Amino acid sequence: METKVLHDMFWLGVPVIEKMLRPVVVYLFLILSLRLAGKRELAQLNPFDLVVLLTISNTVQNAIIGEDNSVTGGLIGAATLLVVNHAVVRYLYGHERLEQLVEGAPDTLIDGGEIKMDRLKKELITEGELLSAAHKQGFATLAEIDNAVIEPGGTIVFRAKKPPSDELRHDRVMEKLEQLAAELAALRAAR
Repeated sequence: METKVLHDMFWLGVPVIEKMLRPVVVYLFLILSLRLAGKRELAQLNPFDLVVLLTISNTVQNAIIGEDNSVTGGLIGAATLLVVNHAVVRYLYGHERLEQLVEGAPDTLIDGGEIKMDRLKKELITEGELLSAAHKQGFATLAEIDNAVIEPGGTIVFRAKKPPSDELRHDRVMEKLEQLAAELAALRAAR
């Protein structure tokens, strides 16, 4: 009985080359599919996106392992995925144009304080989701934002509007008043 268990755990039901090719094909398919799905799928996940990604992982499981449920087969498949991913990342590191083709380019969502609705629509991001991402970076409203860019990895980077010159002048006047008040208090204390 022990030998049957060990045999079933470690005996490969399919050739090793097939075990290595299956994960590569699925890997390439998923990279292409996620690239076509847009940047949002990578970082701005809502519950629906998460369910889709989890379901995809379960769906492609059999495509990766085939008829083989052995530990050895699983380890070969996982190792192949890790090696292929490492090789792709290493290769793209030295080839900027190819990396941009694979990952995509940044996209401006807010420019000069103006929300670009056509860009939000293209990236499938609602104003509510954009506001939520802004909240996570410390902004109370979208009116505080001068520029927002979604990076190829799905991260949204916000840049605040510079305060108007009236606010800057007011802040300087208040600083001077506080300094004068401190000096006046020091003079009174010296008497």
